[in-house]
Amino acid sequence: MDFSFGPADTAFREDARTWLAQHVRHDAQPGDWERELGRGGWIGIGWEEGEGAYGNRTAGLTQQVVWAEEYARAKAPPRTGHIGENLLAPTLIAHGTPAQKQRFLPPIARGEELWCQGYSEPGAGSDLAGIRTVARRDGDTYRVTGQKIWTSLAHEAHWCFVLARTEEGSRRHRGLSFLLVPMDQPGRIEVRPIRQMTGTSEFNEVFFDGAEARAEHLVGGEGNGWQVAMSLLALERGVSTLAQQVGFAAELERVVALAVSGAGGGALDPALRARLVAQWAELKVMRWNALRTLGSPGDAGAPSVAKLLWGGWHRRLGELAMAVRGAAATVGPYDWDGASPYALDPLQHLFLFSRADTIYGGSDEIQRTIIAERVLGLPREVRVP
Repeated sequence: MDFSFGPADTAFREDARTWLAQHVRHDAQPGDWERELGRGGWIGIGWEEGEGAYGNRTAGLTQQVVWAEEYARAKAPPRTGHIGENLLAPTLIAHGTPAQKQRFLPPIARGEELWCQGYSEPGAGSDLAGIRTVARRDGDTYRVTGQKIWTSLAHEAHWCFVLARTEEGSRRHRGLSFLLVPMDQPGRIEVRPIRQMTGTSEFNEVFFDGAEARAEHLVGGEGNGWQVAMSLLALERGVSTLAQQVGFAAELERVVALAVSGAGGGALDPALRARLVAQWAELKVMRWNALRTLGSPGDAGAPSVAKLLWGGWHRRLGELAMAVRGAAATVGPYDWDGASPYALDPLQHLFLFSRADTIYGGSDEIQRTIIAERVLGLPREVRVP
């Protein structure tokens, strides 16, 4: 697809830029910011249904790219509603019933209901088919028993879409179902934050008590959870990747500026200069690849290739930031008294947080296996029952 931008896209860019300039407040609370986006109609602009019927604007693919890039350039607050907007909503549009769409899409578009993703489990790592959480039918509802881990934003979410085993005795990808579970079930669902080495806790453990934890909404039919889950995973890479790259570019500029200033003590090192140039060139390649795959739907390997590219790139950028800073990279931004939480400067946070980039969202090993089996047609990995 040719991603040249026409007059309508230019007008859309100006509209987006003006709105962001007028509304972005860096002290806004996450929930307030989501509702502000909803009032502006900026949530769900790429949904392929409704022509704005849920209160959202509608935008073509190039305009979605424009919005994502302008949002990143405006340094607008991090999103807490992106899981519902970019993952659940398109999944419901593809697999949900009319009643489910009418129930869940409008609150997402208004920024009123936040979602988290209940996929990963302890002991299973990136092996999504190793699900042990079970859900047993009880009349019109399901009783859910099990544990999920690395559940982003579960401590703020109103709902969780959960992949659970509904067929007793089933194995691997068979017998799974895709359930929508309300998080407001005191005494039935417990959320425990996981403190990371950055000192923050975006991830959580979630425990479901099968005696009481209930789910009323089943998407795609019982036993069809694997198909629904796979279609959702394909949505994790897309227009948002381009916005992510704008943020990456800002981080790279910060590292380059530090190197040029000589503040790190190693700015003139030829090896560091070569690494900086390589990071810049690889970021350009990632953008071109993202634009190419946006125009090529149905490419089975595109999501895995994208994850491998940006995960490794970002991790190397964190390492490069520390190399440029030299010994100063080991010193925090202020004296630590031992009582208060330790603090990191932005580049230290980048280094530590990016260590996980090649693990979460499907580890590099999982992505390479997908490419080998689904794209190259190599023999499938032998799995021990």
